[in-house]
Amino acid sequence: MTVRTRFAPSPTGLLHIGGARTALFNYLFSKHHGGEFLLRIEDTDRARSTPENTRAILDALEWLDIAHDGQTVFQSTRAARHAEVAHQMLAAGTAYRCWLTQDELKAMREQAAAEGRSLHLRSPWRDRDPAEAPAGVAPAIRIRAPREGETVVDDLVQGPVRVANAELDDMIILRGDGTPTYQHAVVVDDHDMGITHVIRGDDHLTNAFRQSQIYDAMGWERPRFAHIPLIHGADGAKLSKRHGAVSVLEFRAEGFLPEALCNYLLRLGWGHGDAEILSREEAVALFDLDGVGRSASRMDYAKLTQVNSVWLRRADDARLLHEVLAILARRPHLALGTDAGHRIRALLPAFKERAKTLVELADMAAFLAQPLPLPMDPKAAALLSAENRLMLREVAAALAATDFSLAGLDAALRAYAEASGRKLGQVAQPLRAALTGSTTSPPIDATLAALGRREALARIAAASA
Repeated sequence: MTVRTRFAPSPTGLLHIGGARTALFNYLFSKHHGGEFLLRIEDTDRARSTPENTRAILDALEWLDIAHDGQTVFQSTRAARHAEVAHQMLAAGTAYRCWLTQDELKAMREQAAAEGRSLHLRSPWRDRDPAEAPAGVAPAIRIRAPREGETVVDDLVQGPVRVANAELDDMIILRGDGTPTYQHAVVVDDHDMGITHVIRGDDHLTNAFRQSQIYDAMGWERPRFAHIPLIHGADGAKLSKRHGAVSVLEFRAEGFLPEALCNYLLRLGWGHGDAEILSREEAVALFDLDGVGRSASRMDYAKLTQVNSVWLRRADDARLLHEVLAILARRPHLALGTDAGHRIRALLPAFKERAKTLVELADMAAFLAQPLPLPMDPKAAALLSAENRLMLREVAAALAATDFSLAGLDAALRAYAEASGRKLGQVAQPLRAALTGSTTSPPIDATLAALGRREALARIAAASA
């Protein structure tokens, strides 16, 4: 048997972080077992499904490098097949036509509420003669659910879960207008796509009972179900925007690397010993469902940021330069060009040792593309006293006489400090303010070398005027 999993998002919104983890778990499980990972867009809610959301979901999956096998299946194109299966169930007697009106349904609900019980719908049309049907009314088709016994789902995460069939409705599978319900369409699509394992959030666990009855009614083999606990906020409540970013594209905009986000999501509800930082190849080799816990996970943004900092330090500098320049390009006051790119590239190894996100990395590098006069933060401005401006003119003369190599710059600064009776820090801090507009930067000799002779001397002259 070829293991085949699927991810089936609805394009009624962006890809939520919980959906991304579900996609990742499906992908890793299928690849671990040498199988296939398929994608289905469940776009049957025509009022809320949009092409823009579909594109955003596909973009998010591509950014996360969660690639699916074969063509994307769009559920909305399969309505005829959904109806065909419903009519096959009708012919087999495992479904029936129902002319129950909304008013009748409302009355049944009100009666159940008055009696203090839940409504487990058994339509009067289940055993009623269709010849008595009202004229001109299009019937729905309902499953003829078993009334005795129980439905058992042997879940690969939750273990055996069971429900009494008396608790389940004769649910509609095909509406009066011929459109399928969610429960029915999902089963038909999963069967036709050859899905062997349905891995999804545990908010779908009750759906598994209803969907199992459709599989059984058609005589189809059920897939194996695995329902993963949801992701909560740090306070234990359902994850929402009040906790922070929740969509994949928000995390991208905030400067997280896709491999870091996937690494964090992998460890959110799944474990393998003490392993923390895992590459995609390592994740595929190790991932299986027996490592998935049964308790809800809590989103820890600080931990995600720490994981991201690890992946930043591992990242190729050419790639980081591309990302940083793309962020800085959205800041119109900066002067980006070849010179700025070279300066940033020279200091990237130093920047990425301290940065936790790409946005932080870009913030650190922004001064290298800042045109004169540099904006000064208050602490930097305070360092540019009249005495220090005079000192900077002398420092500039000493630096101009060097070859602007790291060794030459370091030697010149140390020699000037010694000759003027100052500590090196007393020279470096005002110089750093003049060069960067702030009081933090990589080592001062590296900053000078990255700016280059002309730019560095121009910045010192502007700050010491």
